[in-house]
Amino acid sequence: MNVVIIAAHPDDEVLGCGGTIARLALEGHDVYVGILGEGIISRCQRGEQPNHEMVDHLQDQSRQVSKLLGVKELCLYNLPDNRFDTVPLLEIIKTVEGLINRFQPQIVYTHHGGDLNIDHVITHRAVMTATRPVENCSVSQIYAFEVSSSTEWAFGQFNPVFQPNVYVDISATLETKVRAMQIYESEVQPFPHPRSSRGLRSNAERRGSSVGLHTAEAFQLIRKVCKEKVLNREA
Repeated sequence: MNVVIIAAHPDDEVLGCGGTIARLALEGHDVYVGILGEGIISRCQRGEQPNHEMVDHLQDQSRQVSKLLGVKELCLYNLPDNRFDTVPLLEIIKTVEGLINRFQPQIVYTHHGGDLNIDHVITHRAVMTATRPVENCSVSQIYAFEVSSSTEWAFGQFNPVFQPNVYVDISATLETKVRAMQIYESEVQPFPHPRSSRGLRSNAERRGSSVGLHTAEAFQLIRKVCKEKVLNREA
């Protein structure tokens, strides 16, 4: 089975579904990751020239993360960090369509549409448009993930509110997720920040305990189309 993860920034793929990616890869599925934004230039001070070495370094970390998680192929793009709203939406949709057409996934994981971060919201919209359910669309399932320090920091004030209804047991891959996040050294923060190692473990335990698991990642099912053919049972 082909699975595509479409994330706005480096580290979103780990925060949102790093444990699930590692589990899918261990189960023998082909997992592809597309990261749309460069993820760091917005941190430059006003008037400061962008440091492209920072972008290159972050992308190198993304490659290390993908190797650790078992990703088959990583695709990196350079949309402006926290400025996706300055890019014509059609351009972002075309980028996502390119990923879908190339990898023909049955399952897509991406951002939730009610996140605090504008890039996450636009990514969600682009994915929904690029995977619209026309007859020959390969995508039969779309899941929205939560991103620590964005989804919960919306405090339910932006619609739609994240309402998880699918949970993936990551008991065997949680520590792989934590190690992957540590590779993104500029993104990891000390506890009680939700992007701390302790914060990641705590959230996984919280999500797991709500469904009788030790640890889990939570998703909201956006769409599922059952395409299996009914067998012709002749007497």
